[in-house]
Amino acid sequence: MWSVAAVRAVSPLPAPSLRGGGRRGGGGAARWGGGCGSRAATVSVRSTLWDFVGGDLVKPDLGQWLDDVEEHKALAVYPPHEGGYEGRYLNQLRYKGYYFLDLSARGLGDPETTLTKIHPVCPPSLGRQPVARWYFPPEVDYRLSLLHPDAKGLVVWIMEAKVLSKAELQFLAMLPDLRPKVRVIAECGNWRKFVWKPLKQIAGLEPNPDA
Repeated sequence: MWSVAAVRAVSPLPAPSLRGGGRRGGGGAARWGGGCGSRAATVSVRSTLWDFVGGDLVKPDLGQWLDDVEEHKALAVYPPHEGGYEGRYLNQLRYKGYYFLDLSARGLGDPETTLTKIHPVCPPSLGRQPVARWYFPPEVDYRLSLLHPDAKGLVVWIMEAKVLSKAELQFLAMLPDLRPKVRVIAECGNWRKFVWKPLKQIAGLEPNPDA
């Protein structure tokens, strides 16, 4: 493991003295530095070596990522705010033979009904049209029925999952138990680097060691 490196940045300008030109005939100009007890302003910053490594480089945690997906089957991920990093981890699953179902948590409705049951959808009425109701097949079951025989499984990638309730996250965490060929990745927030945790711990189904 890389040790934590301390970076000390010193301000290029000395701290201004609050004492003005108090001498007689000194012209009243403010004095900078050199005063009684004046010191340069310093800022201490702590960082690790990875803060200086470009985000476009391949991280050495891709193997751990694949192992955790197979072990926990449902993960809560926290990508950086600027985005783009999650695609590197998504591609690793694609190389392993997984297919993807990308959904946004906003407007998803009840996850259990939308993903595993025949669910109604009411299109917006324009005023003079009658209110209609259309029925759609279960999103997960429909995609599973269309998978290639050689496919390893289906990854349900939920974006903006931070808006979901605890009960909805609990269902997503248990979905791989109901559909063994399904893996769930839920974006539950953001962090400085791409990190992940078991979704069952985030949903409260298992004890969280970091809580």
